[in-house]
Amino acid sequence: QVQLVESGGGLVQAGGSLRLSCAASGRSFSSYVMAWFRQAPGKEREFVAAISYSGGRTYYADSVKGRCTISRDNAKNTGYLQMNSLKPEDTAVYYCAADGIYRGRNYYEYGYWGQGTQVTVSS
Repeated sequence: QVQLVESGGGLVQAGGSLRLSCAASGRSFSSYVMAWFRQAPGKEREFVAAISYSGGRTYYADSVKGRCTISRDNAKNTGYLQMNSLKPEDTAVYYCAADGIYRGRNYYEYGYWGQGTQVTVSS
């Protein structure tokens, strides 16, 4: 099993940047595909990005492509989501997720979750 803890959220003005971190503990982090999801009030949790075990493959939602970069440092057991050119519609709780195989964009397929970190983008 793996435990996930997100950090790095906060309040930022539109056009600004944030870097979210996802610290993993437990079983070897490199054994897991990692993903980021977000959930805005009253909306379903949605896929943001995912990264393969070694970081060689990445996947992005169209809404963040070109503005966000997912990465990981397996030596530090940490994953990251760099978010640039933030928009008010990016406001949400951001969750880190992991699973032993790539589960695509369906949040209900991922077995491990962090507690989430709030990102608020003001206009």
